[in-house]
Amino acid sequence: MGLVPYALWIQGCAPDGDGRRAAVRGSLVFGAVYFGILFYWILVALVWFTKLAVLAYLGAMVLLVGLAALVGWALHRVHHDLSVPLWLALPVVWTAGEWFRAHWPGPLAFPWLGLGTSLTGFPELVGVAEVVGARGVTFWLALVNGLVATALFRKASGETTRGLVGVIFLGVGVPGGGGVWRASTLETYSLATVAVVQPHVPEHVKLDPPAALDSTFASLDRLLPALEPGSVDLVVFPEVTFTTYPRSAGAAWVVDRVQDLSRELGAPILFGSLGFVEDGRGGATRFNSAFLMEPQGLTGFQYDKRYLVPVVERAPLLPDAVIRRLPYFGSFGVGEGWPLAEVNGVSYGVQVCYESTYPQGARTLRLEGADVLVNITNDSWYGREPWWSRTTALWQHPAHLVMRAIENRMGVARAANTGISLFVDPVGRVHDATPLFQPDLRVAQVYGTGIRTLYTRYGDLAGNGSAAAAVILVVSALLVGRRRAHPLGGMAPLRHTDGGSLDPDGAGH
Repeated sequence: MGLVPYALWIQGCAPDGDGRRAAVRGSLVFGAVYFGILFYWILVALVWFTKLAVLAYLGAMVLLVGLAALVGWALHRVHHDLSVPLWLALPVVWTAGEWFRAHWPGPLAFPWLGLGTSLTGFPELVGVAEVVGARGVTFWLALVNGLVATALFRKASGETTRGLVGVIFLGVGVPGGGGVWRASTLETYSLATVAVVQPHVPEHVKLDPPAALDSTFASLDRLLPALEPGSVDLVVFPEVTFTTYPRSAGAAWVVDRVQDLSRELGAPILFGSLGFVEDGRGGATRFNSAFLMEPQGLTGFQYDKRYLVPVVERAPLLPDAVIRRLPYFGSFGVGEGWPLAEVNGVSYGVQVCYESTYPQGARTLRLEGADVLVNITNDSWYGREPWWSRTTALWQHPAHLVMRAIENRMGVARAANTGISLFVDPVGRVHDATPLFQPDLRVAQVYGTGIRTLYTRYGDLAGNGSAAAAVILVVSALLVGRRRAHPLGGMAPLRHTDGGSLDPDGAGH
C-alpha cells in the first residue's frame, strides 16, 4: 500500500495551477525518497571500483526524480482536468512511468525493480504475469492502491465505501487467487540436469586478469571434483569467468584447460568471457559474451550481451568511435542476434547479468525456441563479504528472474560469481540457492512446460497500453486546460479605446 499516501496527496491538491505545482513538488520529494532508497547501492557498491559511480548515481537520480515529477504532474492533470477516477488514473500513469523508464534511449534505459517485481517472494500470487507481464502486475498493484486511496478519501468525506470495499477484495482476490490456482495446476516436466558453479573470485581480483585467471582455475579445481563424470547435461560458469578472449590465439591455453574440464566432466560447459570484432583499422569492439565448450572443443555458439549496464559497460550518449577509446569501464559493444545453445536436444537462451531485468529479452529468446533461460552474472560489484558491506542489489537482481520464469513459464538456471546462484521453476519458485560470498556448486533439474504464454505471444500489452493511454490522456488534459484558460478559443477580446471590451457578438461591457 506504499502508493496510497502519494495518491491521497495528489487527490488533495487543488485542481488548478497551484495544485499542479504542489503535486510536482510533492512528487519530487516522493521520487527522491523512493528512488534514493531503491538505488542507493549504485553509489555505495560501485564507488569502490570507479569514481564514475558518483556521476552515475547523481545522473540516475536526476533522471528518476525528474520522471517522478512528470508522473505527479501527469496524474494531477489526468485526474483533475479530465475527472478520471483516481483508482484508474494512478495505475495508468504509474505503469506508463515504469514503461518510459525502461525505454529511455540506449543505455539510459533502467527497468530495474519495477513495482510488480516487489511480489516475487510470493510467486504463486503473481501468476497473472504469464498473461500481462511484470508491468501488468505493476498495474494491478497500483490499481489496488488507487482503490484503497479512493475508499479512504470517500470515508473522510463522509461518503459510503461499502461497495468499494467489495471491489477492493475482488481486485486483490481474483488475480491473486487465479495465480495460486494456476501454480497448482501447471504441468511441468524435467528437461535436463544442470550444474551451476560459483567460483567466488572477488571483484578486485577479477580486475587483474592474470590473478583472476589463476584464482578462477584454483577455485574450479576445488569445486568440480564433486561432480561425478557424466552426471549432468550442462555445467554453467558465471559471467566473464575467464578474463580473456577465447577466440584469440593468445587464449589458447585457457581454451585448452576449459576443454580438459569438459572432457573430465563428460558435459558441455557454458561460460562467460570476452568476445571481439575487429574493425579492419587495427581496432576492435569487444563484447561481454557467453561461449559453449564441448569435450570436442569450442563450439560456434557465442552470445554477445545486448543490454549493457549504464556507465560501467557503456557510457551513455557517446558514439562508438569514442567508446572504443575508453578504458575498461564503459567501452563494450552492443551484441546482435539471439543465438541459442543446443545441448542434447534442449535449447538454452542466455541472458548476461543485468539483462535479466529486461522482459523483452527473455521473451524474444523464448520465441526463438529457448526451453530454458540461463543467467550468468558477476554480482560481486554489489557488495563484499562483511555483512555490513552487502547492498540490497544482491537480492534485488535475482528477483527479476522469478518474473522471467512466470512470464514465459520456463525454467531458469543462474550462475553468479559470488552468489546468489540458483534455479527457478516455471511457477517462479526458487530452489537450490547458494549462500553469498562462498565457493559453491549446485546441481538440480531444470523444468519446462512446452507452452507459449499469452505474454510470450503478445508481449507487454499492459505496459504498452498504459504508455499509449497516458499520452492520450495527458494531451487531452492539456487541451481541456487550454480551453478553460481561453474559453473564446484563444482569441483576445476586442477592446474599445475607452478600455471597455466587446464580446463575440458585439455587446459591450
